[in-house]
Amino acid sequence: MKGWLERLRKGYGKKLVALHAWNGWIVVVLALTGLILLGGFWRGVLGEGRVWLKWAHIAVGIASIMPILYYLALAGKHWRQLRGKPWQKFNVYVVLGFLLGWFLSGVLLWQFKLVGPRISNAALVAHDLLTWIGLPYIIYHSITRAKWLKDPKRRTVQAENRSVDELHPASPQPVYTRRAFIRGAIGVGLAVTVGPSFLKWLGESLGSAGGGASIDKLIENNANELLPAPQPMTASSPPIGGGAQGHFRVYTVTPIPSFNNANWSFRVDGLVDQPLQWKWEEFVKLARTVQVSDFHCVTGWSVYKNTWEGIPVKEMLKLAGVQGKAKSAIFYSGDGVYTSGITLEQLAKDDAMIAVLHDGKPIPSDLGGPVRLIMPKMYAYKSVKWLNRIELIEGEHIGYWEQRGYANEAWV
Repeated sequence: MKGWLERLRKGYGKKLVALHAWNGWIVVVLALTGLILLGGFWRGVLGEGRVWLKWAHIAVGIASIMPILYYLALAGKHWRQLRGKPWQKFNVYVVLGFLLGWFLSGVLLWQFKLVGPRISNAALVAHDLLTWIGLPYIIYHSITRAKWLKDPKRRTVQAENRSVDELHPASPQPVYTRRAFIRGAIGVGLAVTVGPSFLKWLGESLGSAGGGASIDKLIENNANELLPAPQPMTASSPPIGGGAQGHFRVYTVTPIPSFNNANWSFRVDGLVDQPLQWKWEEFVKLARTVQVSDFHCVTGWSVYKNTWEGIPVKEMLKLAGVQGKAKSAIFYSGDGVYTSGITLEQLAKDDAMIAVLHDGKPIPSDLGGPVRLIMPKMYAYKSVKWLNRIELIEGEHIGYWEQRGYANEAWV
């Protein structure tokens, strides 16, 4: 009987070790794919591969619930082993909390169309916060519980294969063991490495709630040099929306371009009665209107109460004269790569705008300035950055991200 119990104990221990290993690899894969998906550099490098990576991240994220469920089935036995070990129990609660939090917030982000922007926004903040706090914690936990560090031979200095205690039995015990020192060093290293980035993210998240410290920074770093600057209408200065609420995340598929009076122009052509083209000095003289609208991204974030000033798309198309066989328009980005197609029926909405000002200020290069399309009722991949051409066509155009798996119907 005793031998059977010992074998059972060892078998259970092996299951926990295997479970720990599988869970560790899942966290590693999710961390790497998540960081690559977030990084602007990788967006340009991966191209279509980014869509596949996104779905791999989602699939692994969904699969991450399996180790959790398996552990819960074994939890009764594990909990009996942890009697009288409050810190180990606390650690189990913390790790399970992180894993379940990642899973639930990830599912909400995956189902962003079903849950809507408000819930997606909250899920993204939770997902980010859990990553900033949970990932260093789990790394620390995994490293400091590694077998080589738990080896008692590494806890004190050895001499001639004998411990200090064996050589000097009466000598005092070390105040700080090697294991404790290494654990502390790992903790300090993670704090120094992750801390500044976390504080930056926290400051941006909290600061953006009141308007736009981050937007002001983007304006300061604006790479465009176009004169004269567009003069805001009364409704834009101060902005009738009260100032944008939220934080723009800068996503691109190419390096961010910059423009000046010599290399910038705007044209409308294709199936029109009169092709149009403007240089910057002429374009800023066009009559503009002002609107307040929200801006939603498929990755889960939103910026609310933006005051945009620009030319309604339908008014610009009237200037060019739309031919009867035209059914949709291709919007071209000045980066030379990005396009998106939108039907004329969709473009007839009053809030479809070619924007030149945001909250009464020129749109910075990082946010798609000097001119960008704004389609508030659609997800932001339709709101083409660095817009410099509209071409009317007879059929349907499948744009950059639409070719790579995004829906052509992008209604929020």
